[in-house]
Amino acid sequence: MERMRETDALSWRIERDPVLRSNVVAVAWLDRSPDWGRLRDRVEKASSALPSFRQRVVELPGPLPAPRWVADDEFDLDWHLRRIDAPDPHGPEAVLDVARRAAMSSFDPARPLWEFTLVDRVVGGRAALVLKIHHSLTDGVGGIQLALHLFELDPGTGRQSARVVEPVVEPAARAGSPAPAGTTAHEEVSPLRETLSDGLRVGTAVARRAGSALPALVGAVRRPAGTLADLIATSVSVGRTVAPVTHTLSPIMTRRSSVRWVDLVEVGLDDLKRAARAGGGSLNDAFLTAATGAFRRYHERHGAPVHALRVTLPISIRQPGDPLGGNRITLMRFEVPVRDPDPARRLAAIHERCRRARHERSLAHTDAIAGVLRMLPSAALGSMVKRVDFVASDVPGFPEHVHLAGARVERFFAFSPTVGSAVNLTLLSYAGRCGIGLNADRAAVPDAEVFTRCVLEGFDEVLAMAGPHGAALRPLESEFA
Repeated sequence: MERMRETDALSWRIERDPVLRSNVVAVAWLDRSPDWGRLRDRVEKASSALPSFRQRVVELPGPLPAPRWVADDEFDLDWHLRRIDAPDPHGPEAVLDVARRAAMSSFDPARPLWEFTLVDRVVGGRAALVLKIHHSLTDGVGGIQLALHLFELDPGTGRQSARVVEPVVEPAARAGSPAPAGTTAHEEVSPLRETLSDGLRVGTAVARRAGSALPALVGAVRRPAGTLADLIATSVSVGRTVAPVTHTLSPIMTRRSSVRWVDLVEVGLDDLKRAARAGGGSLNDAFLTAATGAFRRYHERHGAPVHALRVTLPISIRQPGDPLGGNRITLMRFEVPVRDPDPARRLAAIHERCRRARHERSLAHTDAIAGVLRMLPSAALGSMVKRVDFVASDVPGFPEHVHLAGARVERFFAFSPTVGSAVNLTLLSYAGRCGIGLNADRAAVPDAEVFTRCVLEGFDEVLAMAGPHGAALRPLESEFA
């Protein structure tokens, strides 16, 4: 039995409001149907190597105790790995529909929080694997590390990439080991005992912090002004991180619902890197600049120009040696310029705002902040996130093509949760290309085709900063047609 980390527990409990559902969905587009037996064997081995893939969630009464991960002693691989045929006319839109439904549907809490669906008979003899994982199980960077257990570098030998990290060997109680003979994992969970355990844990943590605070107190006596300044700066930073948002900055993307639509955009990785260098920023800066250009166009086409929008930017705090599962990210919210038509000026402003966000003092207190937030009522949590305009996630993926049970992975896209915002744009690099998965709230952005066109134009605007470039494209209209 394992206690959830606070950030994971927040991801789990936040979706008591369906609008805040926290499913991460990825699609591996395959050049052919993989060998089903080999695929099943690889998923079996991967789920055995990763303890969290064989664990389920147990809720405990009251707001204090975090949920627990316990071994699923009735684990059924055939529940988690499924196979379907793409319906007639077998187009790639059928795969996107599977991904869209996966983004909207809830998990069965009695089972581990992941589902993989192989979609066969896609036009041109293709196939696709749709991966659905709850955000409490892992974040984007951890998801790529987990995927390394599934995909192969060579199609014939099954040799994995040299970047594969061996799974962390956890103590038996945390590794999903079976319950002692004559008991089940569920019977081992005593709500009273676990609640008391969490109470004791909190009390011990307070005492430990009090003890560790003695040197700080001595320092405060010797250097009161500096200590007070540090305390104030940290408090202000935490306040910026958790402050409720009272209104959207967008005058049109204001409604929220539990209905989603998804779409794909693709650009060249080297082209986007050159544009970033031309503007004096990073790949992520160029990505955000393209996104703001898309939103400027979208608002102008609706006759509602907007000066700035509020973005949530996931920042990875994952360290070498961290377990593969779980969330090692923090979500920073800040405003980004939209109305300025000059992409170079926007990129410079975005670069500075991202730099400040990555140096917030609150980053060191991510797990503690999440522990407080998860105890708030759903309405209070909703007020903090539902009026954010968009989320932008940048995840480094595979640098070269990989294979899955004999099939070549042609493209890889991810659709991260909107978490109450109007749109999530997730950039996932793969084999020299950047796949941008668009996951939007249909109530906030009802005209999907218009928005996708705006995203294409936003990227072309940024790519042009570095001179000649390959055009941003919508794969559904080109490669998959």
